[in-house]
Amino acid sequence: MKYREDKYGNRLSVLGFGCMRFKKKMGRIEFEKAEKQIMTAFNKGVNYFDTAFIYPGSEAAIGEIFEKNNIRDKVFIATKLPPQLMRSTEILDKLFNEQLKRLRTDHIDFYLMHMMADIKVWERLKSIGIEKWIEDKKKSGEIRQVGFSYHGNSDMFCKIVDAYDWDMCLIQYNYMDEHTQAGRKGLMHAHKKGIPVMIMEPLRGGRLVNNLPAEAKQIFSEHPVQHTPAQWAFRWLYNQPEVSVVLSGMNSEEMVEDNIKTASETEIGELTVNDEEMLKRVVKAINAKLKVGCTGCGYCMPCPQNINISGTFSAYNRHFSDSSFKGFTEYVKATNKFAPASACIGCGKCEQHCPQSIEIRKQLQEAAKVLETPAYKAVSKVFTKKK
Repeated sequence: MKYREDKYGNRLSVLGFGCMRFKKKMGRIEFEKAEKQIMTAFNKGVNYFDTAFIYPGSEAAIGEIFEKNNIRDKVFIATKLPPQLMRSTEILDKLFNEQLKRLRTDHIDFYLMHMMADIKVWERLKSIGIEKWIEDKKKSGEIRQVGFSYHGNSDMFCKIVDAYDWDMCLIQYNYMDEHTQAGRKGLMHAHKKGIPVMIMEPLRGGRLVNNLPAEAKQIFSEHPVQHTPAQWAFRWLYNQPEVSVVLSGMNSEEMVEDNIKTASETEIGELTVNDEEMLKRVVKAINAKLKVGCTGCGYCMPCPQNINISGTFSAYNRHFSDSSFKGFTEYVKATNKFAPASACIGCGKCEQHCPQSIEIRKQLQEAAKVLETPAYKAVSKVFTKKK
């Protein structure tokens, strides 16, 4: 495993374990599988684990795993505060203490303001006294470093970076989002200020691996240097010295092993001009087929009408990137226990939480027009009768 230092000299594994996408059964994290994956990663050098208050069951699961295996003091925990729930420092304390309890620890290594997409969010937190609260928590040792996670444009990101003496930040960044979200501009701005930048969505919610259009697959296959699509995505990030840690939402042993191998092998500056040009052609091929830029993060859920929003968009994209039949079968599966896209009543609650600022209501209407064919309606009636 390779390591890069934060601003205080801590050696952080370049591969971080994103703990949002653990596999679940009956709505609960499959603990034994999660434990095996985490311990495999830990034993091979991964020491940075990222979770959040709003990831169902995640904090409690990793807290139990770390305590059971006696590794809490050998890893760094990053978790997040949901700003939208904060109305006073009393609420801050109550939520923070609940996180300590879940994580079975007396301190948080990296504490992030979650999904800060606007400077107004930080100004509101300041108005309830969060700066003094952070200062006190740092003095007590309960919080070691403070940062924020971000979804938004690069200009607003730079404003937030400049608004406080942050210890680190977390951005969505990959070879498709090089010039969107915080983008390279934001990455360089934070780096110049000495702020370590952690990366989320390196595979854009799997978009850079799963259901790639045939044109993109052909570009990869014809390139003289051969790596899997996932390996190329990670290598593109590790190639950049401004990147500190790359999070991966690993939920299988194979994924853990493969990502560790890539993280251990890739050197800064190893990509050639030809490699970079090849990835730009891949981006063009993907964008030509992509209808909705959904990463499948699930922040838009649950839907009051029980619509599987991310599942719908995945099927919608697949209809165009792969084939109408595969889009159809994926949509049937996505709506087996959920309402179809046409059930949307336009309440807009989903859009308030979407990190990608997708016009979800509009896109659900478009997806319904394409996916809810007579054949789909006939099949869905069969499933409805079985229920």
